[in-house]
Amino acid sequence: MFPASRYSAAKAHRCIRALKTVKLEHAAPQQYTTINRLTSSSATTPRITTHYTIHSRDKDPRWEGIEMERFADEADVVIVGGGPAGLSAAIRLKQLANEQEKELRVCLVEKASQIGAHTLSGACLEPSALSELIPDWKERGAPLNTPVTEDVFSLLTEKHRIPIPILPGLPMVNHGNYIVRLGNFVRWLGEQAEELGVEIYPGYAASEVLFHEDGSVKGIATNDVGIAKDGSPKDVFERGMELHAKVTLFGEGCHGHLAKQLYKQFNLRENCEPQTYAIGLKEVWAIDKKKWRPGRVEHSVGWPLNRNTYGGSFLYHLDEGEPLVALGFVIGLDYSNPYLSPFREFQRWKHHPFVAPTLEGGTRIGYGARALNEGGIQSLPKLTFPGGLLIGCSPGFMNVPKIKGTHTAMKSGMLAAEAIFPQITAENPESETLGLHVPEYAENLKKSWVWKELYAVRNIRPSFHNYFGLYGGMVYTGVFYWICRGKEPWTLKHAGLDADQLKPAKECTPIEYPKPDGKISFDLLSSVALSGTNHEGDQPAHLTLKNDSVPVERNLAIYDGPEQRFCPAGVYEYVPLETGDGMRLQINAQNCVHCKTCDIKDPSQNINWVVPEGGGGPAYNGM
Repeated sequence: MFPASRYSAAKAHRCIRALKTVKLEHAAPQQYTTINRLTSSSATTPRITTHYTIHSRDKDPRWEGIEMERFADEADVVIVGGGPAGLSAAIRLKQLANEQEKELRVCLVEKASQIGAHTLSGACLEPSALSELIPDWKERGAPLNTPVTEDVFSLLTEKHRIPIPILPGLPMVNHGNYIVRLGNFVRWLGEQAEELGVEIYPGYAASEVLFHEDGSVKGIATNDVGIAKDGSPKDVFERGMELHAKVTLFGEGCHGHLAKQLYKQFNLRENCEPQTYAIGLKEVWAIDKKKWRPGRVEHSVGWPLNRNTYGGSFLYHLDEGEPLVALGFVIGLDYSNPYLSPFREFQRWKHHPFVAPTLEGGTRIGYGARALNEGGIQSLPKLTFPGGLLIGCSPGFMNVPKIKGTHTAMKSGMLAAEAIFPQITAENPESETLGLHVPEYAENLKKSWVWKELYAVRNIRPSFHNYFGLYGGMVYTGVFYWICRGKEPWTLKHAGLDADQLKPAKECTPIEYPKPDGKISFDLLSSVALSGTNHEGDQPAHLTLKNDSVPVERNLAIYDGPEQRFCPAGVYEYVPLETGDGMRLQINAQNCVHCKTCDIKDPSQNINWVVPEGGGGPAYNGM
């Protein structure tokens, strides 16, 4: 593993300022999209949101006379996101350039302070894409230290475990895969990319998509820094920087905030189903060596969830030189009861008689959470548009029944690189001024093993939307998938947007959760402390509200404030007004682990997650 300073945000800031920059001759004073703020129905609603995407700075007298000019830099390719997809694309581009002796400048920006610091996954890695990208990965020291030796699948009741056989050919088979700490693997990918000449800039959050006059994507702008919590400029205010490219690859991960803008700008979701999601919560434990079984993979469904709530667990035994286990719980965000708390369901699950003995006497050393794309091939948007492409978990290449998306994300990045390389290196005068459109990427993807794999499992997740829920879905998987191998001549549809699935609180039964014991189960804030999460406190909350009155007047009134339960980091809480009767929403933005669940599950779709200052967020250590 390379030294942390090698990918530090401070070094990135020094490097990017040293780049050859050109001052924009006709820079607009403020290039950002303002979301129209809905009119508040109550003049007494406390002001919550101060972010400039909601409150335009050009109408704020505090910003008069502030220098808003930005500097720009040119690259051949700009990649947003330093995850498996973005780094695989960068590596493949430089491999092709070196093979053909072409000069190619590839710049990658990552909002985390270090590469891998925001990466979280189970993770049981299928090495197919890695072997294609870097065939000698073992010799290069890739941190794949734990080959799978044992597969266990269970249906849990409250007190018992029912073993379920894993038949050959089912997607749950993990023979040949590796249990990894994905953040460590991503950092290693960053090393490989840097050795090839990729310019990596962590601590830079891409906040805005830039466009040419013809509407094609021109590149991205990093976010401004030095803005006070009340939305006013500080003395240290500094405008973000523009990165222009012939093609920009967007690999932000699940529910990327720039991808959301692109969906609307280019109508990319016109011919697909709505994306559906889950939230995954994870912990890493150091356990008693006597209970350690390196290479063992355990999955379960059932308790503590009812049959109509999609979800399940994982428990992986890692061999990292010490007895570690990675465990977690995944819950589909199409659940209907607003009283459900994914975090507390996770804590309750750990007390099951099949799980607790492994953890007893152990020490919890890590915690985090992340949203997952679960829509599958039905929910993939159009992947290409003038000047840009979507790669990785941003559009959603996760294989849901496999509970794996790293290998497909990596392959999508590789295919994107192979599609754009001939065009960006060709003699094409237009490419110097306008964004290139590369539809070949989507065409090649449909010919690849990624498409074949996702098509085969397309019906498994939506098959759970039936009267019998979990049990009906399991029967469907066991009969149709195992017999037909995904070749059944129909495609099932999803239920719709996850945000629309919540029922009013009056129609649901509150859930009584047991108190944490401090040994196996824990409270929320002590868990968030293990994530290393931190943000500059004096900045506008990046959890923005389109209308500050909606949380109390609708979410609290109708759904009993589900934000305070579906957030896995304690960001949202309802507290009494300082004066008079009533409640107000308090946003503890410093707690945010960047999971995006609030943006997805808010029943009013009033929350818009935008990037905070670069370098903020969790500081995961190999999650």
